[in-house]
Amino acid sequence: MNFIHPRKMGIMGGTFDPIHYGHLLIAQSAAEEFDLDQVLFLPTGKSPHKAQIFVTEPKLRCEMVRIAISRNPDFKLSVWEAENREINYTYLTLRKFHEQYENTHFYFIMGEDSLDDFPNWKNPCEICRLSTVLVAVRNDRGDGIKDKIKRMANTYAADMHMLHAPNFTISSREIRERIRLGKSVRYMIPEEVETFIRQHYLYMEQD
Repeated sequence: MNFIHPRKMGIMGGTFDPIHYGHLLIAQSAAEEFDLDQVLFLPTGKSPHKAQIFVTEPKLRCEMVRIAISRNPDFKLSVWEAENREINYTYLTLRKFHEQYENTHFYFIMGEDSLDDFPNWKNPCEICRLSTVLVAVRNDRGDGIKDKIKRMANTYAADMHMLHAPNFTISSREIRERIRLGKSVRYMIPEEVETFIRQHYLYMEQD
């Protein structure tokens, strides 16, 4: 009897408003460090964490992601949450993906800032049951984050690991602000994404 090893799929969720090189570097780092077969980019739709914050419509954010990852065959876009009209909870999305993708082990990628808020997420125990959790941290971080991950892993009986990512401190919010002020965002986002932003007059107004 032949045993087929599970496919290893990373899940890179986020608002991606807009997607930038920091997101892409984290996804690539995850693929290399944990030998992932594919990384699924999952733009949010209705998020329980950003319900009161204005976010660019999902269709436009998805298209920016599609443009940014188009040249990497190991990256794939999922519009599942973006097209879902209900509030998206990560544990429900993971349940859906387990139904959709057979013989697949999921690696849920989050930032260090999300780890701090993880106890407030809906059903964190189920998230940890359904996936290995990768916490993206900058390469220059000390041992404090290791202890934090260890404590969180013990609390939720999680398979949780540090993901080492190159230093990239620019945020989507900073990029939006630079565009609003007419400043350059060269080397922060792919040129094709910047062209799309200009064509659709995104981020020209104050957040």
